[in-house]
Amino acid sequence: MVAFFYSIKESILNLTIFAVMNGIFLFIGGPEIFVILLIVVMLFGADKIPEIARGLGKGMRQIKDATNDIKREINESAKSQGIDTDFVRDINKEVNEVKDNIDDFTGPIKRNR
Repeated sequence: MVAFFYSIKESILNLTIFAVMNGIFLFIGGPEIFVILLIVVMLFGADKIPEIARGLGKGMRQIKDATNDIKREINESAKSQGIDTDFVRDINKEVNEVKDNIDDFTGPIKRNR
């Protein structure tokens, strides 16, 4: 009986992590999630849920690894072509210049609370 509740606890944790990482909780509340988990337990059984969660986790990891590989290949290709891919640094530089210009024009703004 303890193993049953432990496997359900582990499964709920894995499904919750999966759902949070993928933004599934956007329009689903607590009662709906509970009903969905109850249906999953009834359909697959408590002993299959960890196996399903592991499969989902492996699939998510493979997708993440594939996207990281694609990003790395794009960056390497751009660097070999002589293209600067560090545009975030340039954007931050521009934003900081605009902030400095605004501070020079208006002066520092202080809020009274």
